Amino acid sequence: MDIRVDDLTSPEIIRLLHQHLQSMALHSPPESIHALDLDALRNPDITFWTVWEDAELIGCGAIRELDSRHGEIKSMRTVSSHLRRGVAARLMHHILEEAKRRSYDRLSLETGSMDAFAPARNLYASFGFKPCGPFANYAEDPYSVFMTREV
Repeated sequence: MDIRVDDLTSPEIIRLLHQHLQSMALHSPPESIHALDLDALRNPDITFWTVWEDAELIGCGAIRELDSRHGEIKSMRTVSSHLRRGVAARLMHHILEEAKRRSYDRLSLETGSMDAFAPARNLYASFGFKPCGPFANYAEDPYSVFMTREV
């Protein structure tokens, strides 16, 4: 697996992020969808990576810098044909190493509370993320689970 910084212009990543947003819409009411669109992901405070196997896009994820010591994981997604093959775990290792390199104290994330998000919550828990309250600009939401861990 090759993980690289992505400029969010290839048809493959545009398609995957469109599927990501569609999936969020299936499981969450509009006011509880915190996934970012392409324009928002191009913000300079976000570093976005794609995961490739040969010439095939198999996943993506990002870090948003909340401040110089705190990052937020965004847009974690694995292509459905590659689920449960270690793509997300490999990307999580990469993101954690990047957070250490940046000298972050903490990484946090928001994910869904519904059953469809259980695999994501289990992945994050396996990497030491624990439930927490809302952070940054988030508010309590029954459709959201907030998690954090020290780096």
